[in-house]
Amino acid sequence: MRKSFLILMGMVTSVLLFATEEINGRIVSVIDGNTIEVVTAEKETYKIILHGVDSPELEQEYGDKARKYLEKKLLDKSVLVKIQGKDRWGTRLGVVVIDGAEDPRFGLLEEGLAWTSEKNPVAELETIKEKAREKGKGLWKAESPTPPWVFRRQQTMMQPKSS
Repeated sequence: MRKSFLILMGMVTSVLLFATEEINGRIVSVIDGNTIEVVTAEKETYKIILHGVDSPELEQEYGDKARKYLEKKLLDKSVLVKIQGKDRWGTRLGVVVIDGAEDPRFGLLEEGLAWTSEKNPVAELETIKEKAREKGKGLWKAESPTPPWVFRRQQTMMQPKSS
């Protein structure tokens, strides 16, 4: 009996560890081209980074266009966010589902308003990005656009060092 109970508890724990966290809520803020804030019915606020994409920083060309694109698609909409993990700072990485189907990451990539993530590559997203690049859409109009992760590193290097 005890052995059966321990096996059952192990199975339940395994299922819970691999269950996908989902957040139902309303988009209350679009911080940038790949970061949003969601508020649940319980008034909990979650900061979410769109999994697998990285839009230009707001200071970069197309950064504000990416943010405005997300605002138009998401602001004040009810969404389901499927959490895929967390970044190194503990911010949730998520896939946003609008009206049961639409994924705003696809539109960002199709319009040339994002790169695929350097750290979390997703093959399906990479294909969409390459099509936009071939068509010269958005940021791909430039001969050699600076990826946001390179831009962030450059900005960090330009910061004065404290003594």
